[in-house]
Amino acid sequence: QVQLVESGGGSVQPGGSLRLSCIASEYPYSSGCMGWFRQAPGKEREGVAAIDNDGRTAYGDSVKGRFAISQDKAKNTLYLQMNYLKIEDTADYYCAAKMSGCYSGHWFIREPSRLDAWGQGTLVTVSS
Repeated sequence: QVQLVESGGGSVQPGGSLRLSCIASEYPYSSGCMGWFRQAPGKEREGVAAIDNDGRTAYGDSVKGRFAISQDKAKNTLYLQMNYLKIEDTADYYCAAKMSGCYSGHWFIREPSRLDAWGQGTLVTVSS
């Protein structure tokens, strides 16, 4: 069972930045993907960003141009750089993995029920 551990959450003012990290006990195979989801209180889970083994990325509409996903496969680590944060970005952020058979990053963020592993989440609070 793959273990995912997120870190980097915290409190920040609107317009600020945070970088989330996710360390995986095992990184996805060549056809796998990793990515980030978030869930705010009272709202449905939302796909934020995903990256495949070749580095191709996909983003949810609400974060395009502000967030950037990246990975360091040598360190089994996934990152989410979040810039120009807004109050509505407040949520628990979860790292997730599809170890193989990931069709694309866009598929990944649309099909959370078909993913293989999830982290425990890290809270991001954006407030003034």
